[in-house]
This record gives sequence, C-alpha cells and structure tokens, in this order.
Amino acid sequence: MSSTLFVALVLPVLAGVHYYVWRRTVRDTTSPGSWWRRAGTTLIVLLALLLVAAPPGERALPAPLATAVGWPGFTWMAGILYLTLSLLVGEAFRPLLLRAQRRRSVGGTAPVAPSTASDGGRERSHRRGSTSSPESLLPASADRLPASRRMFVSRAVALAAGTAATTAVGYGAYTALGPPRVKHLIVPLARLGPQAHGFRIALISDIHLNVLVGRSRTRQLVDLLNGTEPDLIALVGDLVEDADVAAQGRAAEPLTDLRAPHGAYYVTGNHEFYSGAEQWVRFVSGLGLRPLRNERVALPGFDLAGVEDASGVDHDDGPDYEAALGGRDRDRAVVLLAHQPTQVTEAARYGVDLQLSGHTHGGQLWPFTHLMALADPNVAGLSRHGDTLLYVSRGTGFWGPPVRLDADPDITVVELASPHA
Repeated sequence: MSSTLFVALVLPVLAGVHYYVWRRTVRDTTSPGSWWRRAGTTLIVLLALLLVAAPPGERALPAPLATAVGWPGFTWMAGILYLTLSLLVGEAFRPLLLRAQRRRSVGGTAPVAPSTASDGGRERSHRRGSTSSPESLLPASADRLPASRRMFVSRAVALAAGTAATTAVGYGAYTALGPPRVKHLIVPLARLGPQAHGFRIALISDIHLNVLVGRSRTRQLVDLLNGTEPDLIALVGDLVEDADVAAQGRAAEPLTDLRAPHGAYYVTGNHEFYSGAEQWVRFVSGLGLRPLRNERVALPGFDLAGVEDASGVDHDDGPDYEAALGGRDRDRAVVLLAHQPTQVTEAARYGVDLQLSGHTHGGQLWPFTHLMALADPNVAGLSRHGDTLLYVSRGTGFWGPPVRLDADPDITVVELASPHA
C-alpha cells in the first residue's frame, strides 16, 4: 500500500478506533484531571504510535530497535481488534446495567415523612430556606443517575472487555508462537503410479521469519519436519516477511539440515517478491533446497512441478504454467507447488492432479477465519476443482500480530495413494 493511500484511508480509521477505545476505557472510567486519566491517555497514544511505526520499522530500524518496537506494536494490532469487538459487545449490555443502577437509585430513595409542624412552623421553615426541593423527592431518572453510578457501569464494561481481549490475545500468542500441529492426510490420485503409493510429502508454508521470530523458530520447524520422516519436503512460499537476506539470512540457515530421501523443494511466495525474490532463491539454493521456478522434475510414479507466486507478475517474474506443465506425459500424475490457492484455476486447466498451497494462514485471526471462508472456501484444507484437488495449509507463521486465534499453525504430511497399488 502506498504511503498516500495509507494516510488517506487507514490512519483516519485507526484514529477513530483509538478514540472510541480511549473514550470507553479511559474517559468514561476516570475523573477529569486525575492521574489515571493522564496515564491511560498516554498509554493509548503510545500504543497507537507503536502500531503505526512497527510495520515500516521492521525494515527501516536496526534489528534490536525494530524488535523493541515490533513486539508491542504488532501485538497491539490484535489487542485493539479484540478490545474494540469486546467493547462493542459491551454496548449491548450497557443499557441493561444502567437500568439496574436506576432501579437501585429508586429503591434507595428514603421516603420523606409528612411534617407535623404547624402552619406557622412550616412558614418559618420556608422563610429559613429548605434543603429539599420537590424534585429531590422524585425517583431518579435516566438523566439524573448519579455520575458515580454511571462511572461504575463504564468501569464494569471496560474491565470485562479488557479481560476478554487480554485472554484472546494471550491464548492467540501462545498458539502462534508454540509448535505447529502436525497433520496427516491421505490423498488418492487416479494417475499415481504404484511405485509412488504411500509417498509422503511434508508440506510447510508461510514461516514468515521476521523481527519477532528467528533462528530458534526455524530450528524447531526443521526438527518437526525431519521427525515426520517424509520422502520429500515442500516449502510453498513466504519464508520471510519483507526482509532481505542480510537481515534474516541467519534465521533461515537451519533449513540446511532438512532431510528427506527425495530432497526439499521451494517455491516463492508474495513476501519473497516484496523482499527481493532473486536474493532469496539464491540463498535457499545454497542451503540445499531446490527452487522450482516454473519447472518440473520427474519422481518415481509422478511429476512434481512448481510455479512462481502470482505476485511475481508485478515484478516481471510471474508464473508460467506452460513452462512448468506443458508437454508432459498426461498418463503421469502431477503435483503442483504454488503459493496462492487462487492459482488452482490455471492448474486445473493444465490437468494438475493435486496442488499444494499456503498463503491464507487460515484467516489467522477470528472472526476473519470465518469471513474469509465465506468469501472464498479455499482458506484451508482439501477441496476439489474439477479433476484437480487443492490442499491449503494454514502455515506455521503469522503476518503482523504474533497471534493466531481459530487458525492453529500446521505442518501437513500428505500421503499419496495409488489405485494401482
């Protein structure tokens, strides 16, 4: 997104959301001029600045400073999302709580006993001035609910919303930063040769090495991949998140320890093109992975092909399906590695048996996990497109906030099955 478009469209929305959160969690819960109000306002402003600074800072700042800005800034992306959603839910309960407080006010109004004073006494009392007014004898109304009770309701709603948001972000961070789940999937392919029956492909995508996760994460993933004892390992794009080799090359180095009888293969993702795809292709090749750049290789019982990511078109280096899939033996099954699920449209035209993809993160954050599925059912899992099967991994990393909610990270062992075995 261009800087101009970001300033014109995104910043006003962010400002409005932060104002709403400040109003409900700070202004409505504190007294004017109080230390709590000043501290809360300062915190909201600081978090907003860190959120805006974190994405560009990932590339522009020195690594230690980028990490220091990134952790609170990226985490707050998820924090303000879930805090805003929780506060909006709280809006539905706020009138009920206010009504309950009004009833307590009505119930707490002490009855005023009729005066037994003489008329002259009442007249003297009137002359001295009375501390009561006719309005003070009426029940409390919406407009006359004491400020302390309105503040009590605001604090209750803010506390509940804050607890819900903190729980969501905490659990989501635990999920995102923890080990991915290893899944197993058997996929029958009609044209698969009998010698490839039981062939196991360990599929991994979207590692997204960045200023928040690095070498230790890659080591963890390599150990998990090797532990599945696959015949072949496939990394389908987005190894890094908008970083060049100088910044994240060391973090990727453990990939050199990947072990599989038929090797490890790699195709580009959109973030490689954002970072400079050529440098990453060369670097990954040096680690022992074989890039498939619009090409295919023959394996026992089937062909394995790979195409560049669709975003490569903007860099004059897009997918070439004819180069990867044209002129092949149609009696042999072909498995295609392609980063984005949408590339299955072309894959189906070329008679691909199975496409393995990533890119979506499964939506990464609730409720986007469901919203994305409504817009496009190919968010995660296995689906059929004509005679072509598509499997989409949720990936192992994250983009932006280090949080995954309702979209657990995964490594999938795809076992191919032949009807001729």
